[in-house]
Amino acid sequence: MESVIIIVFILGYLAITLEHNLKLDKLIPALAMMAICWAIVALGIDSFSNWFESSSHALVEDFASKSHEAKMHLAEETLLHHLGKTAEILVFLLGAMTIVEIIDYFDGFSTIKSYVRTNSKKKILWIFSILAFILSAIIDNLTATIVLISILQKIVKNREDRIWFEGLIIIAANAGGAFSPIGDVTTTMLWIGGKVTTIKLFTYLFIPSLLCMVVPTFIASFLPAFKGTIDTDPQDQEQSKSKHSASMLYLGLSAIVFVPIFKTLTHLPPYVGMMLSLAVVATFAEIFSRTKISLTDFKTQEESQEFSHHSPVHSSLSKIEMPSILFFLGILMAVAALESLGVLFNFADGLKQGVPLIGSELSGTEVSDLVVMLLGIGSAVIDNVPLVAASLGMFTESVESVDNPLWHFIAFSAGTGGSMLIIGSAAGVVAMGMEKIDFFWYLKKISWLAFVGFLVGSLSFMLIRMFV
Repeated sequence: MESVIIIVFILGYLAITLEHNLKLDKLIPALAMMAICWAIVALGIDSFSNWFESSSHALVEDFASKSHEAKMHLAEETLLHHLGKTAEILVFLLGAMTIVEIIDYFDGFSTIKSYVRTNSKKKILWIFSILAFILSAIIDNLTATIVLISILQKIVKNREDRIWFEGLIIIAANAGGAFSPIGDVTTTMLWIGGKVTTIKLFTYLFIPSLLCMVVPTFIASFLPAFKGTIDTDPQDQEQSKSKHSASMLYLGLSAIVFVPIFKTLTHLPPYVGMMLSLAVVATFAEIFSRTKISLTDFKTQEESQEFSHHSPVHSSLSKIEMPSILFFLGILMAVAALESLGVLFNFADGLKQGVPLIGSELSGTEVSDLVVMLLGIGSAVIDNVPLVAASLGMFTESVESVDNPLWHFIAFSAGTGGSMLIIGSAAGVVAMGMEKIDFFWYLKKISWLAFVGFLVGSLSFMLIRMFV
């Protein structure tokens, strides 16, 4: 039965990876994979010899000798445990997404466009790379990419020129998301899972992440694509939708940055702080939106109902990427099924025995640096969310301590390794969708830059680890 579950998992993975070829949204195979895997677990519970209990991070003793009722009870408890951990991540993401959509409702990101006052391609490249690096650490790499590509489309009119900038934005956004607990879903998973803390994450990964952005951008600035200037239209000036644009931008970003501080002060799960931040931002959004209406004007019932549909909070909630939320649910719960059967536990043992223990003595574990780098390269082909979810199940037994360098290296590798292929990260996939960037064009023009950045960042991490 374990083999059947693994086959279902592999087929689901292939469907997710070939999403564009199959023209099937990746959330569909993710949800189907989750449901089928757990259904097989329930139907074949008596045939399994191992059971991995996540709460204790150990295999259950004498599982095979337990009664059917005891096994089912244990399976239900494990399923509920994983659902609770997954819900923490999803509620956190829902709050962050809503805050970003509220900022966009007031056209807050138009404030960023006003900072670009040059037509030099090289200067624009550096401006957008730095913005992507900083923004992705605050609002996550996916959202940062969407925002910056939207702004870039208004500044660089020629698509052939623009896709070069967007390739470097993908690299910079993924690099910026790696050192922040709220910058990338995978880093958020490790943070919420209690594997890393905000301060140590910054200490270990800021310089590697910075180099992962700076080195490719520096090399690219000498390429022919970034020589000369772009054509600008002085008439192309957009008016902000609201006078509160800048206020909502700074308030929203500050509210998201407040979440790690809240967790440090209260030791409560991050989603609690995110809900508080959302409540504050939503309150100001409602106040600002009401200032558009004169209190002396008489409103009919129809007009009042029409206004209610334009509430910034309601409008923002309707624009949230629910397919992404459901995709994460499916992936994380499907990986949980493999973890519960001890498959990941056994696979980790095989990796540790089969791969040379390069750098393991420096991280204080039996896990090789080469294994972690292979995970990073693998995240370019396979989505990094399930890879990190798998690593949590694979290596927790070996590394139980918080802030072990291994977890930070996994955060960096999975976060930045996806830049090597355009399908390897959420930022790349959204850029591909917004600009119809060709897979092979990216492979030929951008992938080598991403690989150089990944390699330089990995080596710098190994050096920093020796002194921290």
